[in-house]
Amino acid sequence: MDHHGVIFKVIGDSHPSSHYLGYVKYHPDENGDRRLFGRTYRQNSVVSKSFGILAGRPECYVYSDTLGCVITGLPRDDIAVHYSCRHALVAIHENPGTVAERPAGKDLLAITDWIATNDVQGLIGVTGSFLVGCYNERSDIDLVCYGPEGYEAAQELFNHEQLIRPYDGEDLTRLYIRRAKYMEGSSFDSLIKQERRKLQGLTANAGAHINCEPIRADRDKTFSRVSSKEIGEVSLLAEITDHTEGLTTPAVYEISVKTILSSTVDEPDSFARRITHMRSYLGAYTGAFRSGDTVHLSGKLVHTQDGERSGFGIELTPWTVSNSYVANLAG
Repeated sequence: MDHHGVIFKVIGDSHPSSHYLGYVKYHPDENGDRRLFGRTYRQNSVVSKSFGILAGRPECYVYSDTLGCVITGLPRDDIAVHYSCRHALVAIHENPGTVAERPAGKDLLAITDWIATNDVQGLIGVTGSFLVGCYNERSDIDLVCYGPEGYEAAQELFNHEQLIRPYDGEDLTRLYIRRAKYMEGSSFDSLIKQERRKLQGLTANAGAHINCEPIRADRDKTFSRVSSKEIGEVSLLAEITDHTEGLTTPAVYEISVKTILSSTVDEPDSFARRITHMRSYLGAYTGAFRSGDTVHLSGKLVHTQDGERSGFGIELTPWTVSNSYVANLAG
């Protein structure tokens, strides 16, 4: 949170010395439905809207060498409070306070009990409204897990049907509506197939949506040397050839291009064989695809440099205001 009371969600694990890259998650607004610090707040779930929310604060616009575009971020010298997902989960478990008064909060406390009993508190954290304390009657539960060990612990948690039940039956329509708003163009069956691969479900008692985003381990330096340059935009069909690095955020999938559908660059077919990967900085596509899948991709065409290695890739940056970049199973 900055000194203006704006709360940012930090994205990725590679940041310039001047900023933490992220987008506005909660901000003071008289028309909001959240209360925090005695003020009314509004929740924001669309990353690109941060540009408008921060229109009067140009210091929050920053070029990311890793992503190869201008995005929003929190200046490091403007930080008022740092919220730790790990510490917040432990604090809620030890001192529930008003969390127990919310329907989803009761389910969250049952989950924190399981996490404490299984001694995995350092591997799982809580984010979203329960992290910052602006939850209400409609709040979901948003968790994060860290590294391979955290992913394994989260898988075990989400298989515990006394705490979390999977989306099934009529609830699948609810899940489709929830996701289709951001993933236009995907059929019901295809979208549900990729969504079922992710860590999400409904809490056992309140029936609140719960999801867990796998985050890279603290020791993971995958993006420490990566830089990107935007070339244009492209839409294509590709086969996922390796999903190993796609199970955590930021997600990277190795791909083989089948067909270029459209592009803003001349002679796009000349790039086709040289496009080797797709990258997403949001959890929407983390864990969604598997090797062998055919995927319809629409995103930025970027040239990436990783140490001595270079190549072309598709960047599904959420900081675009002109188009929605998406990745959908093609069947």
